[in-house]
Amino acid sequence: MWKPISADELQNLVLDCELDIEGTVVSSFWEFIKIPPQKWQNYPMGDEGEGFWVVAILGKHVIWYNDIEDGFNISTYSTSGVINEYWCSQSGLKAILTSLHETLAVVPRPII
Repeated sequence: MWKPISADELQNLVLDCELDIEGTVVSSFWEFIKIPPQKWQNYPMGDEGEGFWVVAILGKHVIWYNDIEDGFNISTYSTSGVINEYWCSQSGLKAILTSLHETLAVVPRPII
């Protein structure tokens, strides 16, 4: 039977990632976007576990942990506390952060 991840178990996943990215540009990026983990709603998938843990916010996007599928995801939000989309990625936090950082780092700049 599925059981929601505890705050302590989530914190261990985050700490493992922080140790792995320590001293990198991704670590600086993470420090900029991370928040203390908060439970946010996602209807109907998050109902049974009283929501999913959000660990970072960037603009209108959140990084959250899907404890049904055991992986981190990126979704949009319109209202604080509510995740718009349900995703079932089984990615680690480091992979999500690295991918997002690389995507933002290659945004073309206008030529002056």
